Amino acid sequence: MSQVVPEADLFEVREPDTQAIPFVYSSPHSGRRYPPAFLEQSKLDAAAIRRSEDHFVDELFGAAPDLGAPLLLAHFPRAYVDVNREPYELDPRMFDGALPPFANSHSLRVAGGLGTIPRIVAENMDIYSRRLPVNEAMTRIETVYKPYHMRLRKLIARTHARFGHGILIDCHSMPGNIRLSGSGLRPDFIIGDRYGTSASADLSRAAMEFLEDQGFTTVRNKPYAGGFITEHYGRPARGLHALQIEVNRSLYVDEATLEKKRDFDELKGAVTTLMQRMAEFAEHFAGPASLAAE
Repeated sequence: MSQVVPEADLFEVREPDTQAIPFVYSSPHSGRRYPPAFLEQSKLDAAAIRRSEDHFVDELFGAAPDLGAPLLLAHFPRAYVDVNREPYELDPRMFDGALPPFANSHSLRVAGGLGTIPRIVAENMDIYSRRLPVNEAMTRIETVYKPYHMRLRKLIARTHARFGHGILIDCHSMPGNIRLSGSGLRPDFIIGDRYGTSASADLSRAAMEFLEDQGFTTVRNKPYAGGFITEHYGRPARGLHALQIEVNRSLYVDEATLEKKRDFDELKGAVTTLMQRMAEFAEHFAGPASLAAE
């Protein structure tokens, strides 16, 4: 059975003294506190189980509170529960017992082993040596997944009420071997807006411009257009915008040792510059109508 732990051990919100900008930052995959009971269930060693982390992304975007925006960050690992999925994207082959009828067992993410309760970590390494009880999945969803999303919804609602609009930045990292299909281009950053449905295209273009001004290679939506969080919370017609930002891991971490590179602080400074310029850019908008999606 999963160990039920206090909410403060699952995630935290780093708040500014006063929220001064209409942004909420979320880092759902950078958690690195592995429950002992989970490690006992896994057949992977302590290094391999970490392969699906968004390593140190919470630190890369750590300046958010200093700039006037809250930062919600997970402490639980993605391999344990993935909150960037629907609440019940579950693979019946992983569990003993019948899944509830409302479970989505046929999504591409489930087929790939990356559902709400993942079957694999990166590089197709199976996490478990045997099936889990169905109530294990339900417990994780009730005690980890739902509280995280409840807190995220509250932050977005508060921001929307305060400013009349809100911008969620969902922060992630990607493997260093990602290449753009057909070109071989290795992007440093990928900006995802669900092909214009989760955020104003102007916001996406601005983010790309601010990164390219610093010498980075950027692309939009390919191969990562945004996951459940971006899709679920982005409602441009209501003045709610959600962008996913993927950072190429090889820029700042040794992917073999999972240790920071010497130029980590330099990249963090570049990300902070992006955040500052995005905040300045948002000041030009009067409200929801001016941020309407194309």
